[in-house]
Amino acid sequence: MSKTKITREEALAFHLEPSPGKLDISASVPMSTQRDLSLAYSPGVAVPCEEIHANPETAYDYTSKGNMVAVISNGTAVLGLGNLGALASKPVMEGKAVLFKRFADVNSVDIELDTENPDEIIKAVQLMGPTFGGINLEDIKAPECFIIEQTLKETMDIPVFHDDQHGTAVICAAGLINALYLSGKKIEDCRIVLNGAGAAGIACLELLKTMGAKHDNCIMCDTKGVIYQGRTEGMNQWKSAHAANTDLRTLEEAMNGADVFLGVSAKGAVTPAMVASMADNPVIFAMANPDPEITPEQAHEVRLDAIVATGRSDYPNQVNNVLGFPYLFRGALDVHARAINDEMKIACARALAELAREDVPDEVAVAYGRKLSFGRDYIIPTPFDPRLIHVVPPAVAKAAMDTGVARRPIVDMEAYEQRLKGRMDPTAPIIEGLYARSRKAQAQMIFAEGDDPRVLRAAVAYQRGGHGKAIVVGREEDVKMKLEAAGLGDAVRELRVMNAANTTHLDAYKSYLYKRLQRKGFDHSDVHRMAARDRHVFSALMLAHGHGDALVTGATRKSAHVLDQIGNVFDVSAKDGAVGVTALLHRGRVVLISDTLVHEWPEAEDLAHIAIKSAKVARGLGLEPRVAFVSFSTFGYPVSERASKMLQAPALLDEIGVDFEYEGEMTADVALNMELMKDYPFSRLTAPANILVVPARHSASISVKLMQQMAGATVIGPILTGVPKPIQICSSSSTVNDILNMAVLAAARLG
Repeated sequence: MSKTKITREEALAFHLEPSPGKLDISASVPMSTQRDLSLAYSPGVAVPCEEIHANPETAYDYTSKGNMVAVISNGTAVLGLGNLGALASKPVMEGKAVLFKRFADVNSVDIELDTENPDEIIKAVQLMGPTFGGINLEDIKAPECFIIEQTLKETMDIPVFHDDQHGTAVICAAGLINALYLSGKKIEDCRIVLNGAGAAGIACLELLKTMGAKHDNCIMCDTKGVIYQGRTEGMNQWKSAHAANTDLRTLEEAMNGADVFLGVSAKGAVTPAMVASMADNPVIFAMANPDPEITPEQAHEVRLDAIVATGRSDYPNQVNNVLGFPYLFRGALDVHARAINDEMKIACARALAELAREDVPDEVAVAYGRKLSFGRDYIIPTPFDPRLIHVVPPAVAKAAMDTGVARRPIVDMEAYEQRLKGRMDPTAPIIEGLYARSRKAQAQMIFAEGDDPRVLRAAVAYQRGGHGKAIVVGREEDVKMKLEAAGLGDAVRELRVMNAANTTHLDAYKSYLYKRLQRKGFDHSDVHRMAARDRHVFSALMLAHGHGDALVTGATRKSAHVLDQIGNVFDVSAKDGAVGVTALLHRGRVVLISDTLVHEWPEAEDLAHIAIKSAKVARGLGLEPRVAFVSFSTFGYPVSERASKMLQAPALLDEIGVDFEYEGEMTADVALNMELMKDYPFSRLTAPANILVVPARHSASISVKLMQQMAGATVIGPILTGVPKPIQICSSSSTVNDILNMAVLAAARLG
């Protein structure tokens, strides 16, 4: 994937809109009636209080403790920014909490402690212990982080994990297992050089030694050179524990003949000459962020046999902590572990290493825009591999059980794995897959409404996100003024601004349009007015003539009007085969609603066509289509003449012989709920429907808007399919992100 350029304005807007921050809290039980309140609070709450008092272990049964992690920092080592203080670290800690939820369905709360005194931090965390099932320490500087973590591990009965140390160590270990496997080397025989004697570096070396690396074969370096026995300058007890009995004094000397280099230091710390001096098949993990100690290109210029990993997503073999901490805590929480020990960390590393050797699912290839297979450029799984959730936590849980830190062992591991699969949110890989395909396509995207600040911000995000060239239709001065007002004045030079006044193709556009409309009551003056003044028509004409690859519009006008205007240039009506499909993403489910844009009142033949086109969109999203023709009746009851066409449409698909599941007519709840579907054992659906074909456009619109407003569903679409060119139409209520998503859909040619 290409590196995404994020501006300050975009980052601030992301954290500001639609509401400040990145987290909300929602109740997991009904809270509507007086009875609900009485059960949730007084007097009903007294009962579980008494149970927990009598048996503290039942806190895991009657409270959220067993799925709750605290992300705790004092802000003394925030990312690569240094000591920003507790308050300024809050966006990072909120982000960490979001990652816990996104990747492992672990609830998390960020807590920023305004002190640099280790004793105060230790005391505060200890006092909060009853609230949480685990503690994730983050961005606390060394050496205080060592003191804090060690004391908390010794005094608390829940897992305490400093991710800056051990998260990096676990992923590093996973990658090294596979790198050495490919190199034909054993860890106990390898000479390992580590540069960067901070929290992460020390944790990496400690874990590798636990896995078999020999102390005498490991050389640790810091800014003053090799950490050797007898050195006094810049030393502390943690560095001293790894001091080597060696005459080597510089990183350059240490690298000569080394099998493995691990870097958690600074940009440019390693030179090509150092890499050239390493042993055959060297392993180089240059993990400094945002810029590695040496880039893969530089390393491979002098050593084609090198296996290289970095901390960056735009290079192969990313050492990414998100592969570790969510799943470590998931496994630890599920057995009510007292700690996360070395055995659990090693189990996590080995599970990750073994997963990378397996065939990579198609959805992962879609998400990354290329086929991945185990080898020198793929030694660590990708964060969007859907198998992580049900492969890594069981390995961690088993290690916890084997080492005696599990308070509630898992009896049926197979059933546990199945439950974990149910925690996987399929929506994020779908979106990431579309973005990867868009970046690969590098489409010149026409943004028709360049007078709208939302559209301009989306255009900038599209181009800076590495998707391709953004073309905005508007007046140059107006575009410049609105970009400057949005804090994006520097983007004026990047975007291409087009209008009827600055194009040399207007006569060709008008000639083309006149040929299409001359027998539909339009004369030359009508055509000139449309081509020169209507941005939707002008943009469509650009697309028709190949002066752009795809088009996104609709943010400023009603979709029906926009579709009519585009229809002057392209065949996009119902009779032409166009269909509108809207994707609803909610609580880990993806459901498509059709037709939400084109067909006002479809007949049975139209409904069958809509189902076929919707199935194509579903497969483009990585879903196996299961279509339900929905109505207010199920299989003939109650009897209704209006529902009859919903029964006729499946019969037409029977005649056509399509290659996807379909059934109907049925109510929406039966279509989406397998328990209800059991009442109809003759149903051909083997799982809940993921495509709902509705009787009319008004019912489609009502369904989508209701889900969006009442349930908070994420809406993508309507996705226009069955049209000659990649065109997507936003809704007039679209946010910047909505518009960007529609541009990505157009670029990915999903329709």
